[in-house]
Amino acid sequence: MAVFNYEAVDARGRSITGEIEANSREDASAKLRGQGMFPTNVKQVSAGPATASAVSTKTASRGKFVFGGVSYKDLTVFTRQLATLLDAGLPIVRSLEVLEGQMRKPLKLKYALQDIIEDVSAGATLSEAMQKFPKIFDSLYSNMIRAGEAGGVLVPILERLADYMEKNVALRKKVLSALIYPAFVITIAIGVLVAIMIFVIPNFEKVFKDLSGKESLPMLTESVLGVSRFMVNYWYMLIAIPFLIWIFFKLVRMSTTGARVLDRLNLWWPILGNVSVKSNISRFCRTLGTLVASGVPILDALEIIRSATANQIFSDLVGKVHDNIRQGGAIAEPLDNTPIFDDMVVNMIKVGEETGELDRMLLRIADVYDDEVDNLVSGLVSILEPLIIVFMGLTVGTIVISLFLPLISMMNSLSQSGAR
Repeated sequence: MAVFNYEAVDARGRSITGEIEANSREDASAKLRGQGMFPTNVKQVSAGPATASAVSTKTASRGKFVFGGVSYKDLTVFTRQLATLLDAGLPIVRSLEVLEGQMRKPLKLKYALQDIIEDVSAGATLSEAMQKFPKIFDSLYSNMIRAGEAGGVLVPILERLADYMEKNVALRKKVLSALIYPAFVITIAIGVLVAIMIFVIPNFEKVFKDLSGKESLPMLTESVLGVSRFMVNYWYMLIAIPFLIWIFFKLVRMSTTGARVLDRLNLWWPILGNVSVKSNISRFCRTLGTLVASGVPILDALEIIRSATANQIFSDLVGKVHDNIRQGGAIAEPLDNTPIFDDMVVNMIKVGEETGELDRMLLRIADVYDDEVDNLVSGLVSILEPLIIVFMGLTVGTIVISLFLPLISMMNSLSQSGAR
């Protein structure tokens, strides 16, 4: 047998260290769990004959390549189910085995769970095992799990993490569902206009040439016919231009300066910028509040948020908050010096810092801003609908008028010639 040093947490959440003899790390972890302890770290201090072969065992899932990723919704469901099983009293390895066994998709998460089960059975902590899969379990996720393990409150942490993820999923679903209808209407409208310009207008152009002869057509009619000819001859540009624009913005975002410019524009666009600002504030407050409530140190929490924030302007602002706290300042000070955060948010954060209830204040701010984002999106949709109707009316009206102008001109010419 080999000797292992271990660190574990008992049922009351107290940290315990000691030594145990076992054939392998898996055997040592099983013995500790049998004694009512949850091992957080198991290290071998003297070799045993069976240890080397046991440690080198790998599951068949390692090295497997699968297409697709793990959606935020799938990860949310997994987190809630894991919290439920652990709360029911199942050991962590057994809980993971149950979830892995019933999982059919996504395969990437299923294979990751197989490796996590192996590592946890070998004595690794759950957070250490999850950190090997950063594309599935990001730094926010793994750090919250680590905080739960260190404090012996893994189940409450998982429940809090599941609540956080479910609210994010709900907000995304609200925004997407609100934008589906206008996006569908705009797509249909553009498709109809393109079909008219490519298949209908050219037939009128032939009629105008036969009737007008060498006479020039009205300027509006010539403009519409010119656009129609361009679409007929260069129809592939209708696909290439949006693709080239997308490539251009991708290339611009690859540079730090370009990303900052685009992110700043994203925050200051009329109406849409307000939605972006409020959604970023909500995400910042909810993430920070969840991390602080989970026991993650404030500096570590801010570093996690800064690395996970896609908008460079917000990322820089979180960095200023991090530096200010490290120098002995408060969270609200840098936020008060930027126009992004309004006075209500800054004052609520100040109150939270003074009363020691920062996490509750941050989560309350996030709830308020989630409702505001929902209302802004609903208002945006109500504005888009009449704008789409007006755009379609003006466009179709312009086309119709351009087609009737030559006919009116020809009728006037015929009436004048008949009067003579």
